[in-house]
Amino acid sequence: MKKIVKSMMPAIYLMFIAFSAASCNKTQAAPATGTPAQPVDLTYAAEKSLPAVVYIKSVTNSKVQTVEYSDPFEDFFSDPFGGFFGRGQGQGNNGGRKRQVQTPKRAAAGSGVIISADGYIVTNNHVVDGADELTVTLNENSKEYSARIIGADKTTDLALIKIDAKNLPAIVIANSDDVKVGEWVLAVGNPLGLNNTVTAGIVSAKARSMGSGVSSMIQTDAAINQGNSGGALVNTRGELIGINAMLYSQTGSNIGYGFAIPTSIVKKAIDDFKKYGTYQRAMIGIKGSDVSNYVDSEKEKGNEVDLGTMEGIYIAEVVEDGAAADAGLQKGDVLTTIDGKKVKQFGELQGIIAQKRPGDKVTVKYLRNKKEKTATLTLKNEQGNTKVVKNADVDVLGIDVRPITDSQKKQLEISYGLEVLKVNGGKMKEAGVPKGFIIQVVNDQPMRSFDDLQEVVKEAKDQMLVIKGIFPTGKRGGFVVYLQNE
Repeated sequence: MKKIVKSMMPAIYLMFIAFSAASCNKTQAAPATGTPAQPVDLTYAAEKSLPAVVYIKSVTNSKVQTVEYSDPFEDFFSDPFGGFFGRGQGQGNNGGRKRQVQTPKRAAAGSGVIISADGYIVTNNHVVDGADELTVTLNENSKEYSARIIGADKTTDLALIKIDAKNLPAIVIANSDDVKVGEWVLAVGNPLGLNNTVTAGIVSAKARSMGSGVSSMIQTDAAINQGNSGGALVNTRGELIGINAMLYSQTGSNIGYGFAIPTSIVKKAIDDFKKYGTYQRAMIGIKGSDVSNYVDSEKEKGNEVDLGTMEGIYIAEVVEDGAAADAGLQKGDVLTTIDGKKVKQFGELQGIIAQKRPGDKVTVKYLRNKKEKTATLTLKNEQGNTKVVKNADVDVLGIDVRPITDSQKKQLEISYGLEVLKVNGGKMKEAGVPKGFIIQVVNDQPMRSFDDLQEVVKEAKDQMLVIKGIFPTGKRGGFVVYLQNE
């Protein structure tokens, strides 16, 4: 299997990103008499999952950018009189010059999955990355909503967005660890501009490692095309088991396999985005490969290797000051289990670690000189410590706001601000911010729109907001809001 994956890797960089979605199907058990199984009924899975899959349109506005370009005649015709004749600015710089260009307005489309009735939607990072505007269209009534990003992560290719709506048809999230190779699945999404489309297939493999990006993927032969990204992969009960993310194809259309991010990783990412605003990535601190691949490569070199097992992860390198190094693991050890779960492939190890956070402890068993040993590792982040990265979202404030009206501007003699319409709890209530207070400045930034507030919260230094504004009576005041509990 690993040889197949290796052969796939050179083509990964030509992989076409495609929206994916999935649904589940209702199967009929095969008779015990050994007669052929009856056809699979997938209507139940489609009915359950279709309402929860949405259409996402992202728009990137036109921008002015400074780009470098080369003038091959710059040095040849450079002005010896220091620019007197209008040339010579590129002299001695190999013709390198800069100019401003206007980028075109771009629009793209994808899919997303409603995970809660109050408007949270999970999708792919590449669906929303760089978007200035996000519009979500519901499947059931074609109603449109503006969406905002709660959190996104490039490596896992996951993002969480939110719309202001209630009583939405949220999907049931299943445990992807229970998924079996060979079981029927549905992919639900909006491929090639065809909204509300379902395709059927089976789970072809699990724990596929796709290079340095998304790891431990579910592989399926359900047809996935461009526009499916961020959609649902569901089991026969219509429960979410993965977010479809990419297509492996030489043509860009479905002549190959699709890959979905399992819900074991998705659920952890959702929790991180809601709590911290960013994904918490834990590192075990080793580099290596499947034991079977290592043994095969050594045999090709004419070396005989006996590690005492043909299953597990061969540790080719231990990262200095990493979690594994701190626990005493060494190059040449073979990792066999983590928290009681056997690991036969590197993708399985990546899938387990992807569910952890910096500071979490894991117990591993490994072989050294064919003798089994046990160690407890404290996982670290990419900076080599155990701290979580905090990046708060505006939802932690617990308030509803709107830009002030023209009458308020005239009455209070101000030109901008955000009125607090409701205090639901959260950090604003803790700080004593009342309903009716008009927020004008936060951390020295003027507040003219909801997006202004969202941005300053995400960029808050020391997780603190210094708020200045005006009460309905005209009295000026301020509050200090701490976004995280110490």
